[in-house]
Amino acid sequence: MGGEIEVFRSFISKKGLRNTPEREEIIAEIFSDHNHFDVDELYQCLKARGSKISKASIYRNIPLIIECGLIRDAWFEDRHMHYERIYGRGHHCHLRCIRCGKVVEFVDNQLKDIETRVALENDFHVIDHRLDITGYCSKCKTME
Repeated sequence: MGGEIEVFRSFISKKGLRNTPEREEIIAEIFSDHNHFDVDELYQCLKARGSKISKASIYRNIPLIIECGLIRDAWFEDRHMHYERIYGRGHHCHLRCIRCGKVVEFVDNQLKDIETRVALENDFHVIDHRLDITGYCSKCKTME
């Protein structure tokens, strides 16, 4: 850890904003785990560590953390957004179980070939793509 804090400090400075220990504490907690998260989960983790950061502070800082390229929104489910770290990680896609919530990240190089072909066919400049496949994991599909 550390590189993400420096990226954020530089970003905040360029925006003319003041960095705070609370902002860095939020980022440190996000980068202490590799899992996807929502604000409630992040708040509970911070609280369990004895943090006094409010849920409102987390909500206010998430857009800045997204804008500086450390995290991104991953999917909307159960009436709230889930996020994932992207700084220092390669591109990947998701398989998500709609029953138990299990998330499997995967990389398939053929997707890049498809992306390139479709972009060329449509004279389109691709910046990013997201693939989020929903269904049932091996455990949950037997319950159907």
